[in-house]
Amino acid sequence: MAKTNYIIPVFVPHKGCPFDCVFCNQKRITGNVEDISIDKVRNQISDYISTIPDYENKNIEIAFFGGSFTGIERDLQESLLKVAYEWKSKGIVNHIRLSTRPDYINEDIMEFLVGYGVSIIELGVQSMDEKILNLSGRGHTPEHVKIAVNIMKNYPVKVGLQMMVGLPGDTEDSVNYTADEIIRLKPDFVRIYPTLVVKDTELEELYINSKYIPFNLDSTISICKDLLVKFIKNRIEVIRIGLQPTENIAKGKDIIAGPFHPSIRQLVEDNLFKDFLNYIFSHSKLENEKEVILETSDKNVSSVAGHNKSNIKFLKDKYNIGKIKIIRNNSLIDRNVKLFTNNNMIVYNIIQYINDAI
Repeated sequence: MAKTNYIIPVFVPHKGCPFDCVFCNQKRITGNVEDISIDKVRNQISDYISTIPDYENKNIEIAFFGGSFTGIERDLQESLLKVAYEWKSKGIVNHIRLSTRPDYINEDIMEFLVGYGVSIIELGVQSMDEKILNLSGRGHTPEHVKIAVNIMKNYPVKVGLQMMVGLPGDTEDSVNYTADEIIRLKPDFVRIYPTLVVKDTELEELYINSKYIPFNLDSTISICKDLLVKFIKNRIEVIRIGLQPTENIAKGKDIIAGPFHPSIRQLVEDNLFKDFLNYIFSHSKLENEKEVILETSDKNVSSVAGHNKSNIKFLKDKYNIGKIKIIRNNSLIDRNVKLFTNNNMIVYNIIQYINDAI
């Protein structure tokens, strides 16, 4: 299937933010250690677009990542947005995205951003528990988040909220509380970031001195799976789980400790599908079958099979199935599974499973 969506990332590491959150070293996280240059940004966007085949017919987005964009000096914001807006006004770029802090949004800022074509804004919420925000050095409150989202919803922008899992003081209950509060705000999408111990951060010092213990990978996968279920149930898209792996964002390099895995989203989806398939087999009373055929879309084949085919092995062992075959069927919508046995053909929808079983 031909690629239709392209994101041109522009990194503004630690620009606009006067706070040093305990977990944050944006220059290491983004892999960008140089200060931003307008000419470099202009050339970067132009060069990227030149590599996109048939770019006039693609969905292209310019995204400012890495800092609190609306905390940057207004002149620099304007210069950056002008470069992006040149491409949007030509009809080549469809969206301009940026991220910022909840306490750096007001009506004046929104008027300015929308005037330069910004159409997607993400807020670094991280937690809706005030105690955890304080322990993390965030410098804002849950009330700032609520006020910012209410303001943003008066403008023609998509609202994204970012949350973290495993911050200092976090528990499974506090993480779920944050997710529930985010759901009440009804954003268009969310990102979920497990907390990692990154080099040259206060969190590294806390970890070295045994004052911070990160969540382990297995518990993080389980918690993120439950969060994904919550958001699916409430029709809120989860566009990312975990940091994007880079040359330096890896264990033994800039990641000192924490639940890092380069494919953590896949592991979360695998676990969700394990539960879903277990529900299907139990609900359909499937046992002792010689062969079961599962159809699903290309996107879901890996999740149905599980990591190293762990889901298939689990189902065969638990339900005494001789053979389970997976067939690609792109006529099925995302996260739907069609099941065939000698006697049955049933289509299962993961939303139905979530509503019925959870």
